[in-house]
Amino acid sequence: MDFTDTPDEARFRAEVRSWLAVHLSGEFAELGGRGGPADESGWDTRVEWEKLLGRDRWLGISWPEEYGGRNASFAEQVIFNEEYAKADAPARVSFFGEGLFAPTLLAYGTDEQKRRFLPKIQSVEELWCQGYSEPNAGSDLANVATRGVLDGDQWVVNGQKVWTTLAHRSQWCFCVTRTDPESHGHHGLSYLLIPMDQPGIEVRPLKQMTGTAEFNEVFFTDARTDKANLLGEVNDGWKVAMATLGFERGTAFLSQQLAFQRELQELIEVAQKRGATAEPVIRQELADSYIGVQIMKYNGMRMLTGLVKKGVLGPESSIGKLYWSNWHRTLGERAMHVLGADGAIIEKSEPGAYELDELQRSFMFSRSETIYAGSSEIQRNIIGERVLGLPREPK
Repeated sequence: MDFTDTPDEARFRAEVRSWLAVHLSGEFAELGGRGGPADESGWDTRVEWEKLLGRDRWLGISWPEEYGGRNASFAEQVIFNEEYAKADAPARVSFFGEGLFAPTLLAYGTDEQKRRFLPKIQSVEELWCQGYSEPNAGSDLANVATRGVLDGDQWVVNGQKVWTTLAHRSQWCFCVTRTDPESHGHHGLSYLLIPMDQPGIEVRPLKQMTGTAEFNEVFFTDARTDKANLLGEVNDGWKVAMATLGFERGTAFLSQQLAFQRELQELIEVAQKRGATAEPVIRQELADSYIGVQIMKYNGMRMLTGLVKKGVLGPESSIGKLYWSNWHRTLGERAMHVLGADGAIIEKSEPGAYELDELQRSFMFSRSETIYAGSSEIQRNIIGERVLGLPREPK
């Protein structure tokens, strides 16, 4: 693939840069790089920033123009995310709605569903969460037990989800439910869209070792959603759920290496200030992390090349998820090597406060990244069985 921008891509990049230069100012610029995993700082300001993005159609740029998008190509999506990261703009709040649910909706939704949900995502009036993981199923979707039963014109949902990111701030949940009680494994599942603001749903935040609580338990007790809020066919939700995971492991993370590169640069600067770069082992670790970012970058470009040529994600998506999650966990450990004993000390601005610095927060949160969005064990099974053609895992 030629990494040089075409004339059209160069014009698009210039437009993105110009827009960010004009609008990323004041309270928005003050939140540069903040937000995201384990960091809910400036939430209300980030929501307002997101609305500004939506107003000018930078939210949903890949969507068809008839739904308010720009019909942006894969290359343009990457360019936008690159410039967004370089500008140090605040972390996005509508990742699950825009990055995961919207592309799934465009692939499997009816025209009525698209007209109903996409505008509300773009205007940031409705945020979404992902109802996949369960206490007794973990990341293995084939074992979900949350039930959906059709009662007249509504689905009645009972069960429990866990690790439901931002459920406490979301208005809707895209949820994998078992709608055929006699089914097993990935058969008999349906992909339901469930409003969160109703008596049958209880959200319990799970406080993490980072001190934040964006993960949640979600309990469904005779929760209801309209019959029409089914994406795809009844009992055939597996392929819809897999499509969402493809977007999660693929295009949604294509530009993540830019954020990692910035994080690595910050760690290098800390190491230099503390004199840690005089230690050969730490120098070697930082060099190894730099090489890892470059590998991530070129695997991402390989993924993009496959998307442009074939229109579908290849095995690079699972390779990428397995690679970046382990790379980031290792970077967190290396950050603690750089900090030494200081890494175990928490500075407090007031008694009782639990205030981690960026490196401490990243170290702790990165432990979760090898689990969510498909655990490393799941990714290895996918690569082994579907890519390398190895025998299936005994069960």
